[in-house]
Amino acid sequence: MINRGGEYAKLYDVLGYKFKDSSLLREALTHPSLEGSPNYQRMEFVGDRVLGLSIAAWMYELYPGIDEGGLASRHTNLVRREACAMVGGNLGLGGFLYMAKSSEDMGGRNRESILSDACEAVIGAIYFDGGYEEAEKFIRSHWQEQSVNVKVADRDAKTRLQELVQATGQPIPVYTTIDRTGSDHNPTFKVEVHVTDEGEEQAEGKSKREAEKKAATLMLTRLIKKQKKIFNLKDSK
Repeated sequence: MINRGGEYAKLYDVLGYKFKDSSLLREALTHPSLEGSPNYQRMEFVGDRVLGLSIAAWMYELYPGIDEGGLASRHTNLVRREACAMVGGNLGLGGFLYMAKSSEDMGGRNRESILSDACEAVIGAIYFDGGYEEAEKFIRSHWQEQSVNVKVADRDAKTRLQELVQATGQPIPVYTTIDRTGSDHNPTFKVEVHVTDEGEEQAEGKSKREAEKKAATLMLTRLIKKQKKIFNLKDSK
């Protein structure tokens, strides 16, 4: 069932933005398979650039102590197709798309590439309708959870924990070896990581480095869960 009732009223609520010119939204939701109508490809081109700039500036603000490589890794994860498709799916954009029946019958409304393109097109439409600030509000609202949970492939748990802690203005984590058991050839280390406003986590490993990584992972998981709860509270207001 296609949800277009009430002149996009429901979609406006989901997006958190009401269009002054609904024809822009119509174009952003029109799949190329629907011949004879402007489709979302040109709008998606603009939305992709707006998203890239907005995420870049956001990462710069969130992580003042991280170098260019760290910012680039986060940026890549947040603007990739999978991230855009996830937002598009969460918004339910598939149900609002205008497309040919043949594309719909092939599962077009749930296809990752289409949801991603439509999501970027909606960003472009908001940009044209309300300006950059409105587009940025939309992005920061709907990418919020992903910005917290973004995974950086080339950074281990210790580095990710340090970056997350520094982003909140706290001192870097402190690691302390609190126990060592076993023989010299087969030792087990117990390490504690302390974060100023969060307390401690402990873990064991066959080397101090392994134990530190495990402790960092536990603390990182705790902080991510905490931030998600904070965001959920903000969203519920």
